[in-house]
Amino acid sequence: MSDTPQTFAAPQPAPAAAASVPAPVETAEAAPAEAANTDLLGSLQSLSVTIVIAIFVITFLLQAFQIPSESMENTLLTGDYLLVDKAHYGQGGVWGRILPYSDIGRGDIIVFRYPVHPAQHFVKRVIGVPGDRIRLLNKRVFVNERPLDEAYAVYHGTGPDAYRDDFPSPEHAGSSVEAGWWLQMRRYVHDHELTVPPGSYFVLGDNRDESLDSRYWGFVPRENIIGRPLLIYWSMRQPDPDGIAGPNGTLSRFAYVMTHLLHFARWDRTLRIVK
Repeated sequence: MSDTPQTFAAPQPAPAAAASVPAPVETAEAAPAEAANTDLLGSLQSLSVTIVIAIFVITFLLQAFQIPSESMENTLLTGDYLLVDKAHYGQGGVWGRILPYSDIGRGDIIVFRYPVHPAQHFVKRVIGVPGDRIRLLNKRVFVNERPLDEAYAVYHGTGPDAYRDDFPSPEHAGSSVEAGWWLQMRRYVHDHELTVPPGSYFVLGDNRDESLDSRYWGFVPRENIIGRPLLIYWSMRQPDPDGIAGPNGTLSRFAYVMTHLLHFARWDRTLRIVK
């Protein structure tokens, strides 16, 4: 009943109509703005969830690494890009009963913070666990007086090295030995064997003659271990820098690699499980 005068009263139709015209115009303009705000809010929420999930994965589950050197050849090559399983070696507690954690064992490949410079990350193979007695004789590895069967080990050295090949050798200091380790090592050597202390691990590179490993800087503390390589998700051969030299060497090298990406890719190593 209240709408009837606004529609049919003759003397005042125009003012009433004029007063009512802006309302639908304001509603029509507000609707798209509200919809845009809703879409923006939804996008921000989705982005936030994605970021949280990514941070969780990177922090607790997986992390990407690149192999920068030849110390793990032929198991891992320079230019291999890895996904590292950071949850594999979780330590006890509630999560230890829920997730399938494993102990670190001999033969495992691990990624860890380099004890000398923790900002750097190394990847090596575990040879000795706490309590093990380690000795190398003419490059052959013995653990607890038993020789290891190491099908993965390769030797590319050009000549004998008393410190590298017959370890531990307190009488012969290698040129790359850390001074602190050289002094500390004697505490762990008995009857020509190196005993791995509690909470520590002895590691070697598979490329035994070209690896900066526990022989040169000591044990890996348990807290330095990040995880184990899980998958090679991409691999590239490294171009010969002599073939890409020029006035802008670095830029030229980058441009050359980008334009020959398919040529440098190692397709046979892509998506390979690391063992």
